[in-house]
Amino acid sequence: MSQHFLWDLISQNYLLGAFKPACNVSITFTDGKNRKQVPIKKDNGQTVMNPLFQSQETIAGKVLIEPYQGKKVEHNGVKVELLGQIEMYFDRGNFYDFTSLVRELDVPGEIYEKKAYPFEFSTVEMPHETYNGVNVRLRYVLKVTVTRGYGGSIVEYQDFVVRNYSPLPPINNSIKMEVGIEDCLHIEFEYNKSKYHLKDVILGKIYFLLVRIKIKNMDLEIRRRESTGAGANTHVETETLAKFELMDGAPVRGESIPVRLFLTPYDLTPTLTNINNKFSVKYYLNLVLVDEEDRRYFKQQEITLYRLKEETS
Repeated sequence: MSQHFLWDLISQNYLLGAFKPACNVSITFTDGKNRKQVPIKKDNGQTVMNPLFQSQETIAGKVLIEPYQGKKVEHNGVKVELLGQIEMYFDRGNFYDFTSLVRELDVPGEIYEKKAYPFEFSTVEMPHETYNGVNVRLRYVLKVTVTRGYGGSIVEYQDFVVRNYSPLPPINNSIKMEVGIEDCLHIEFEYNKSKYHLKDVILGKIYFLLVRIKIKNMDLEIRRRESTGAGANTHVETETLAKFELMDGAPVRGESIPVRLFLTPYDLTPTLTNINNKFSVKYYLNLVLVDEEDRRYFKQQEITLYRLKEETS
C-alpha cells in the first residue's frame, strides 16, 4: 500500500469524522405505544406509521440525546418545536407555518452522556387535518434543534398525524336533478343525501324518462378536485378516485337503475375549504353515460365529505 494512498485514507476518515454528528437524537411520545398508528407516505415513496392525534389534545414525550462514544456535545441550547406546516410542491422546501409552539429544553452547555428531556404541549389547537395531495401537503411535526456554533446545528424531526371529527350534520338534503339532451335523452337522478361521512354508502337511483340514443354503459365516478394558490396563480388538479359501473347495455324508457356505492374502500379525506388561503379539496359525483359511438355525456354534482368519530376507536 503506497504512502499517498494511506495518507488519503487517513485524511478521508478524519474528514468523515469531523462532519459526523456528535450525538444521536430521538423523539418519543409518552403514550406512543397505546396510540393508534396511521400510514403516511414519505417523499421517497416509502410508507411509515405515525401516531394519530386530534385538535385540543396534549402532545407530550421525551427527547433523548445520546453522545457518540468518547464525544461530548457542546451546544448553545436545546429546544423542541411543534409545527403545523403547509408546503406547495411547486415551492418545495418553503414551509408556511400556521401553528408554531416552542419549549426550551436546555441552556447552553455540554452533554457528556445520555440525557433525557421531557416536554409537553398542552391542549394544542390543531385546526386542520394532515393532508398529502398532488400539489400540496399539510403536516404536523416535532422538530428538535441542538444549537451549535461551529459544525452546524443538529436537527431531528418526528411527524405525527392529525384527524378532526365532525358530528352528524343537522340538515342533510337529498340531491335530485333532471338532465338531458333535447328530444334525445332525459334522465332524472337522485342521491339520498348531499353530505357523507368517509365510511358511508351513497344510495340513489337513475330514472330514464326519454331514451332516443343508444346508450352502451353508465358509470358513477368519485372525483377529487384539489385547487392550490389564488387568482391567476390558481392550479387545479382533478383525480378520479373511483369508477363504479351502474349499467351495461341499453336502457329503456321508464327504467330505474339503483345506485349503491360504498365509500370505505377509497382513499378519501374530508372536504377542505380554503385552508389558510392556500388550498381547497372538493369532491364530486360524476355520472357518465357512453353511447355506441363512444360519445360521453356526463353530469357532475358536488358532495360534502366529513370524518365521523368511529365508535370503536
